[in-house]
Amino acid sequence: MYVIVVGGGKVGFYLAKELLEENHEVLVIEQDGAKCERIAEELGDIVLKGDGCEAATADIAGFGRADMVCAVTGDDEDNLVSCQMAKAKFNVPRTVARLNNPKNQKIFRLLGIDTTVSATAAILAQIEQELPTHTTIPLLQLKGGLEIVGMKMPPDAGVVGKRIRELLMPHGSHVILVVGKDGMPRPTSPDTILQAEDEVVAVTSPENEEALRAVLTQS
Repeated sequence: MYVIVVGGGKVGFYLAKELLEENHEVLVIEQDGAKCERIAEELGDIVLKGDGCEAATADIAGFGRADMVCAVTGDDEDNLVSCQMAKAKFNVPRTVARLNNPKNQKIFRLLGIDTTVSATAAILAQIEQELPTHTTIPLLQLKGGLEIVGMKMPPDAGVVGKRIRELLMPHGSHVILVVGKDGMPRPTSPDTILQAEDEVVAVTSPENEEALRAVLTQS
C-alpha cells in the first residue's frame, strides 16, 4: 500500500517509521528542511520537501496513485486542505486527518474526510469514563456519518433484564458488543439479555446519539 504522510513532525515521523516496518511504501511531505534531513537520515529517501496543501507538490508526490493520505501536521486547517485535495482532485480512496481541536471533528466529517484522529478526544474519553454525568463516549468515527459509541448502563436502567430485540432503538442504531462487570466482552444477538452496569458498544449516527443514550440508560 502506498501511503503519503503530510507532516514530518513527531507524529508523522513515527507513523512513517511504523508503516515502513510493515513493508508499506511511504512518502513524507514536510516543509521544514531540518525535519526533512532528520527523516532522510533515519528512515531513508522517503521525504519530499514541500507544502502538502499545494496541488503541484501533491502531483509530484504521486497523490494520484496513493492508497491513503494521512495529514498529521499541527494545523487543523492544513490537514483539512490536504485531505480535501486528495479526495477531490486526486481521488485518493482514503484520507486520515489529525485533529488538534476536537471541536473541528464535525466540519471535517461534513467535508468528506474519511477518518479523524484526535489525541485530545481520546484522553477526554478516558476521563469521561470516570464521570457519571457523561454516559455516552464516542469511540470511533466511521464512513457514512456513523460512529461507534460506548456507554455504561446504570443499575436501575429500564432495559436491564430485557433482550436486545425488545428495545426501541433509534433508526440505524445497533448494539454490537456488551462488556459485563467482569470485564469480559459478550458478542450480541437479538436474544442477548442486558444486565445491570453492562458497558454497551453501539453503532449510531451523531443525531441519534442522545436518543440511544435515553433508551439504554433511563430508568
